[in-house]
Amino acid sequence: MIVVEKVIGNLHHRHKNEENLSVDYVDVEWHETHKKIHKKVTASGEEVGMRFDDHILVHGLIQDDILYEQDGKVIAVNIPPCDALVIEVEDTHLIPKVCYEIGNKHAPFFRGENEHQFITPYDKPLEVLLEKLGACITHKAVKLDFTKAISTSLGGHHH
Repeated sequence: MIVVEKVIGNLHHRHKNEENLSVDYVDVEWHETHKKIHKKVTASGEEVGMRFDDHILVHGLIQDDILYEQDGKVIAVNIPPCDALVIEVEDTHLIPKVCYEIGNKHAPFFRGENEHQFITPYDKPLEVLLEKLGACITHKAVKLDFTKAISTSLGGHHH
């Protein structure tokens, strides 16, 4: 088993002359990205144990984070698609209300493809509420991009 204690980089920040790397992905679900301890198996069957410090609670793992590298072999993070609500808000006056309602539910919240689009993991009561507000909602599988996170609320919350 390979034991990982920190993220050592990201595939998107690599030099072009390193394209001959052999990349093996380990799936980390979106709701696991801020967890300190994991035991996973890569796509090729390699066991990986992850034991991160408190830094992960704030920053989390993102797509293509490099967890291990040796002799041209890299193990990187893959965040699989999940059921999500893609929210289109054409009326700019409605955007603060949509943001408030999603924040009030402490739901993870992401920017979409443009300034009028937002994404949050699927939640039926939230879908109904946002439709009542007048937002256009699409329910589909989406690969959450944590570089576009507005709020994740994955580290725990206390009142």
